[in-house]
Amino acid sequence: MKIAVTGAAGFVGRAVVAALQASGVDVVAVLRPGRVWPVSAAPVALAHLDIADPPADAFARIGHPDALIHLAWGGLPNYRSLHHLERELPAHYRFLAELARGGLGTLLAAGTCFEYGMQSGPLHEALTPAPSNPYALAKDMLRRQLECLRAEVPFAFTWARLFYMHGEGQAAGSLYPLLRAAALRGDEVFAMSGGEQLRDYLPVGAVARSLAALALGRCDAGIVNVCAGQPVSVRTQVESWIAEHGWPIVPAFGRYPYPDHEPMAFWGDPDKLRRQLGTA
Repeated sequence: MKIAVTGAAGFVGRAVVAALQASGVDVVAVLRPGRVWPVSAAPVALAHLDIADPPADAFARIGHPDALIHLAWGGLPNYRSLHHLERELPAHYRFLAELARGGLGTLLAAGTCFEYGMQSGPLHEALTPAPSNPYALAKDMLRRQLECLRAEVPFAFTWARLFYMHGEGQAAGSLYPLLRAAALRGDEVFAMSGGEQLRDYLPVGAVARSLAALALGRCDAGIVNVCAGQPVSVRTQVESWIAEHGWPIVPAFGRYPYPDHEPMAFWGDPDKLRRQLGTA
């Protein structure tokens, strides 16, 4: 079996490629032109192409894979930019539609928990999406377009809504890297919000293993939450990281306001994921 991964050199992509390699399948890492594969990562077959301007033989260029894990997306972390609707959405639909018409049999694409919008509490896949920023709206619209495409070109389709992740290689502006950088600088305190928000956290390796398993199973599952299902406060998560690493730094709660693009308390319902993976 051969699986291609777009966005393969990114935070989630590198972990997914590693998880697939551990399973013994052939992997093709799809990178933007000019992007190089990290020297610290295990060697992998590479394919370079521009999703915004793909070649006519894109499916052949990525090796005629049995499945594609689509993680690529630009313009982050600016969730409010219209770039997501005006540039990313049409480009990604055209690219994926051409692959489907070219013979792709299984597509697993990354969505986001932000598609649920400002809904609070446990979030399950049957809830009506209510995206409240351009990034989430573009993702939800791409999912709908791909579902319409299946009426013309049948393919197995899973839309993996990712919740909060942490680990090595994460974007420098994310919570864990900011905390780690402050601790390694020798800062005595870490300024943050009040920390009472409830979130759903998973190590990126666990997310990657779930995505790899869904692709390996050629699942046709529709929307699937990739989450832990356990609400944890940001305060507790930060204190846990500090204790885990033995960092001599103290959180300074209440220095920043709570973000206004997400509700105070939400987490994912993982039941469907567990059924798909046979772990329910």
